[in-house]
Amino acid sequence: MSRTVDKLQKHLQEEVFHYAQDGKKAAGRALGTIVEIITYYKICAWGFSKNTLIEKPIPEFGRADIVHNVEFSLHKILKETQLNLPRDGKAITAKILGRVAKIPVTRLAERLLDSKSLLRNSAVIAEHNAHVAVANLTKLHGECMEILIAELDLLPVAIFECKRVGVEEGMKKGPQSIEKAKQGAYVARSVSALQKVVDRNGQVLGFLPSVDGSPLIGNYDEMLAEIVTGKLKSPNGFVLTVGVVSNHGNWFTAKNMNKELKVLAAAYDWLLFLTDEGLLDFAESCILNPDKQTEPVRKAFLDSYTGKKGGNRFTKTRLDLEADQALRRYFKDNDERSNAWFNVITPANQQLHVLSKQLTALLPRSKAKMD
Repeated sequence: MSRTVDKLQKHLQEEVFHYAQDGKKAAGRALGTIVEIITYYKICAWGFSKNTLIEKPIPEFGRADIVHNVEFSLHKILKETQLNLPRDGKAITAKILGRVAKIPVTRLAERLLDSKSLLRNSAVIAEHNAHVAVANLTKLHGECMEILIAELDLLPVAIFECKRVGVEEGMKKGPQSIEKAKQGAYVARSVSALQKVVDRNGQVLGFLPSVDGSPLIGNYDEMLAEIVTGKLKSPNGFVLTVGVVSNHGNWFTAKNMNKELKVLAAAYDWLLFLTDEGLLDFAESCILNPDKQTEPVRKAFLDSYTGKKGGNRFTKTRLDLEADQALRRYFKDNDERSNAWFNVITPANQQLHVLSKQLTALLPRSKAKMD
């Protein structure tokens, strides 16, 4: 099979989704899931698993009554508790975690790990007025599991959104691309205290409301840099916005942007383009032709798409335990390789490792380490 995303989708349609009424659409959805999983485990490789909530409703700045679900949001840790539990094949429920950690839980039905080794990434076990408690598996060695329970501030410091649009048969462009672009742009522009304002010359200014009612106004990029470095105190409600887009030709490239990509680039602080080569490299090494280390990823993928309901073990929220461990190792061992999968659209002439440094500055490291 020649290395093109179109042919990858066709391969999945024929070899995996042959049971589906619309195999191409099912394969396209699977590719969208892969984009989300790549994004999540990249965040994990940077060390922010413990800070992450998945599909958390995020309020607009100044409008708590309007919220938007985002794929991933990163939050400051207020308190953390490290636990050690035996790996005995039994389910690890919120109730068990609350009892061992001696903290009140509100989501009694939540499971970090079920009896069939299905792991819940960023399992929220308690919700309170000012924070949420989230459990993550930090280390798995032998018959012992290390689990971190982090109490996270409700307001995020950063958000990640993934956008991928497929192309229908006989069409040159995905029909929903502009709608998805506008939706992503609206969220990116509305959740942060640092707001973008464009003057008559097209210069992007920053508008930052202050507590006393006298806003700061200046060059947006300079204000953002000062917030990240601490020169300008990070205001309540500041959110670094990151978009991840992927589609073979539908979004074009950084040098040849279409309307949709321009709309997104103008809205997000960081806009990353997951290239065809990057998507194919991941698919080849983890799903199509895995080695011994990544074989659990392929197995979880194939076990999830059999035509039977309720058996999905390959999503950003719920993943087979062995596949999760394989993906963490893969992204940790291939950091530079996976960096090369992304083109940075916004900010111009910037490198991906700078985003990691910005997140580190905004989210001080906790004591616990995650593999």
